[in-house]
Amino acid sequence: MKKILIVGGVAGGASTATRLRRLDEDSEIIIFERGEYVSFANCGLPYYIGGVIQNRESLLVQTPESLKARFNLDVRVNSEVIEVNGKDKKVKVKTKNGEEYEETYDFLVLAPGAKPIFPPIKGIENKKIFTLRNINDMDKIKAEIKKHNVKKATVVGGGYVGVETAENLKHLGIDTTLIEAAPHILAPFDSEISNILEYELVNNGINLMTSEKVVEFQEDKNEINIKLESEKIVTADMVILSIGVSPDTKFLQNSGINLGERGHILVNDKLETNIDGVYALGDSIIVKNYITNEDCAIPLAGPANRQGRIVAGNIAGREEKYGGSLGTAIIKIFELTGASTGLNERALKQLNISYEKIYLHPNNHAAYYPGATPITIKVIYNKKNRQVLGAQAVGINGVDKFIDVIATSIKFKATIDDLTELELAYAPPFLSAKSPANMVGFIGENIEDNLLEQVFISDLKNYNKKDTIILDVREELELISGNLENSINIPLSELRKRYSELSKDKEIWTYCAVGLRGYIAARFLSQKGYKVKNLAGGIEIEEKELVKTQAEDNFLNKESIDFKVKKEDEYLDLSGLSCPGPLVKIKEKIDKLQENEELKVKVSDPGFYNDIQAWSKVTKNSLLSLNKKDGIIYAVLQKGESSKVVIKEQENRIIEDNSNMTIVVFSGDLDKAIAAFIIANGALAMGKKVTMFFTFWGLPILKKKNLSKKSFIEKMFAMMLPKNSQDLPVSKMNFFGIGAKMIRNVMKKKNIMSLEELMKKAKDIGVNITACTMSMDVMGISEEELIDGINYGGVGQYLGEAEKSNNNLFI
Repeated sequence: MKKILIVGGVAGGASTATRLRRLDEDSEIIIFERGEYVSFANCGLPYYIGGVIQNRESLLVQTPESLKARFNLDVRVNSEVIEVNGKDKKVKVKTKNGEEYEETYDFLVLAPGAKPIFPPIKGIENKKIFTLRNINDMDKIKAEIKKHNVKKATVVGGGYVGVETAENLKHLGIDTTLIEAAPHILAPFDSEISNILEYELVNNGINLMTSEKVVEFQEDKNEINIKLESEKIVTADMVILSIGVSPDTKFLQNSGINLGERGHILVNDKLETNIDGVYALGDSIIVKNYITNEDCAIPLAGPANRQGRIVAGNIAGREEKYGGSLGTAIIKIFELTGASTGLNERALKQLNISYEKIYLHPNNHAAYYPGATPITIKVIYNKKNRQVLGAQAVGINGVDKFIDVIATSIKFKATIDDLTELELAYAPPFLSAKSPANMVGFIGENIEDNLLEQVFISDLKNYNKKDTIILDVREELELISGNLENSINIPLSELRKRYSELSKDKEIWTYCAVGLRGYIAARFLSQKGYKVKNLAGGIEIEEKELVKTQAEDNFLNKESIDFKVKKEDEYLDLSGLSCPGPLVKIKEKIDKLQENEELKVKVSDPGFYNDIQAWSKVTKNSLLSLNKKDGIIYAVLQKGESSKVVIKEQENRIIEDNSNMTIVVFSGDLDKAIAAFIIANGALAMGKKVTMFFTFWGLPILKKKNLSKKSFIEKMFAMMLPKNSQDLPVSKMNFFGIGAKMIRNVMKKKNIMSLEELMKKAKDIGVNITACTMSMDVMGISEEELIDGINYGGVGQYLGEAEKSNNNLFI
């Protein structure tokens, strides 16, 4: 009779033990678990904290008693293996009460898992700092929230567990901050995809801070101050560390078992260690990447369970091998789902593998069937052999299905050509006749067959303006949501009549919202003799600045959060339509309504949330309400009276006329800045609504400081531009700053308000001071460098205000 010892339970150890028993009824099997719980669903821990999972017992998959009764396993909890002697085939065990004893074995299975990383940060031992790795950790966090009535919490680390924990703390109504040292959360995703998930966090009230490194924790009475490398300080009632994990293998250091640089156990493809009869699996081992065959650590439950099955098979004499891991993973973030498999673009660049990438935004099922929602997809394939290397997807529904199809395809070394031939289950409620996976294959074949040449958002930074035309083929009504700088607009519907307006001496880059119409335009123009490239994924793939949308301030109050659709059939269902479909349909309906009549719509396109706000302003229609529920956007519009401001607590309403004023401040001269603010204050006093739009050289008027961390070009701008309003020159007779000082002295003697006082007054009495985000990006100016209490926007916002004005000044 064989005697098999297993160190560690949960996913890997428990699955090994149960599989062993199914293969071998006679062996003695003993599981040692250091903690109190041998088999629990650690992936569900954040959801119990947030109240999504309400039954704590449902997380306990098996107990020592149930494993004994069902599988005749000897489970010893609160028993820590502290030493392994491979030569004599025995282990030393320490019990909860401190007693030690030895146990011999024929086979040893190591599944100790991983432990949270505690970096050497000053103050990290604070009692208000927690980790989340097991049931006991979960119970401590839950008790802390209840006992101390936690109002503010900070999660450090933007990996899967950190993001899930932040979301669930927010579910409890806790003001939650998520701090991540890297530029983006969720490392398996490339930045343009993780940006979508970051936007979802921010739009649901998470205070997300990326590129921020914690340097110290400081206790302050009942709170804890988190000091960042940027010198910012975040205050919280509790902190949850989720920086990452390291293999829990310290007890193996003198065992003779080979370990990697970071302590991972080294195994072969049978999951054997270098010592005969000793196997290892789970979060504590190094495995091979299935695609590259390189060593990697992938601490996921799925691979651990499969590894347990293989180890059990090998102990039973079945000669099984582990082929490596793809790292397929998925996460829910509020209403969105994000999933990935295989290699991302960053990894491919590091490996110097020639690749091509594909973007697309298909619906999860047939667009005409109710409830269709878009999925943003990125797929990467090998340029040389056309094999699929990786995929990432974000959406409301259907993400899991798509990623599973691609993960399976990668496992069987499928090419983009194979994807075109996949025959997947289709009916309108479930999929489209051409599935997203098929579409990936079609696009890939078009690229490889030279029917499509792509450009990417990153190419727009350094393109040759003299030799390139950027052609926007969207419809005119779509332009209200913004367009690419220096682009010209010829809608696809007019292109066949107007293409002769384009010069054949220049290369044309076509684009639309999601890439499809751009591709159609590119095919037409290329057959007319033009050199054409299409913007992959359209402008929807462009990374968005993580700021709250206008609608959050106007609509996302308690009423909106608890929003319920009372009569679903009252809403015109535009779900499944991609841009510009919803706006086109709304315009058709609005045109048929009488003044003040209402139109209720529900839309699945996520871009509609921002587009409808801009559209309602420009077209002089009122947006009465805007809500999100289960991935669907519900809007109520009223024809005409676009200036009406709806106040939900009162029946009164404010009617604005077109006597408003907009001022574009392009100059950074002191005298012109003073003039601009004197005019703005005076106009507001006369009852006008005033918007001041600061762009390019006018931005330094709003500066309060320079940040130290900048690129070389940004530093050059910072050196050449005024540091703040006090440093502004005058337009004439500046004399190295003497002229500016003279003006300020004269104003002081004459008891005239200074520029800074004029600015403060303008903010206080309601002047809309807006900084141009495009100009900020060009000149390397961040929000932290500008004065508090101002707004940020683009040319679309300015034009919306200018539409309502009969005075538009350029200073």
